[in-house]
Amino acid sequence: MNISGDLKIAVQRHTPSNLTELERICREEWEKLPKYRCAKLVSSYPRRLEAVIAAKGASTKY
Repeated sequence: MNISGDLKIAVQRHTPSNLTELERICREEWEKLPKYRCAKLVSSYPRRLEAVIAAKGASTKY
């Protein structure tokens, strides 16, 4: 699951001409992301944190 990748793809569909427009597009596309995707990501945090602790800070599958 990569929400930032999804957001990047959605933003790239537009052609903002300045920073203000880019910020507006980012906000609009963020609002369009399915809420269940965010909830699923947040619910996976405990498992991800346990993996980091078990790996003592080294790389994990996440």
